[in-house]
Amino acid sequence: MSRKKLYINYELLMAKIADLEKATAFLNTIARKTEEEFLSDQIFISSAKYELIVAIEAAQSICNHLAARVAKEAPDSYADCFRILGKDKVISQELAKKLVSMAKFRNLLVHQYGKVDDTIVYGILKNDTADLITYIEQIKSFLKAVQKEEQREEAQNNEKSKALPDGCRKKEN
Repeated sequence: MSRKKLYINYELLMAKIADLEKATAFLNTIARKTEEEFLSDQIFISSAKYELIVAIEAAQSICNHLAARVAKEAPDSYADCFRILGKDKVISQELAKKLVSMAKFRNLLVHQYGKVDDTIVYGILKNDTADLITYIEQIKSFLKAVQKEEQREEAQNNEKSKALPDGCRKKEN
């Protein structure tokens, strides 16, 4: 049985994935610093905070688009969006839980930037940015599966159309 078309904007999603990949690459560069080097350099700290915001915002944008198209659901919050994707099996439940925490941390960065403990930021760089890479991989895998299904359905529809008498076929422009 065929699913309803999702109307996914692949161009938008690929642009946001590129933003996320760029931000995580930069964060991984900063993460190579020792904790002492990181904590003693305000440029590293500020850069890391900014790139975390950029990365989480890109992940959030991807999430909002897919939640609307796949789950047909509007999230109540930044964090809720990842829960929706986990529930609808776009991403794993385990990853969804991690990204819920990351979205909450993003809110802390945005709204209480100066009060964020820089050692926590360093810990996230060292331990949690890999979750963003996993998110990219799971989103790409989901998109590939959706595209494959859409192509399969299109091919089936074309076959059905060819089987119809000439007067019953849709006219192609």
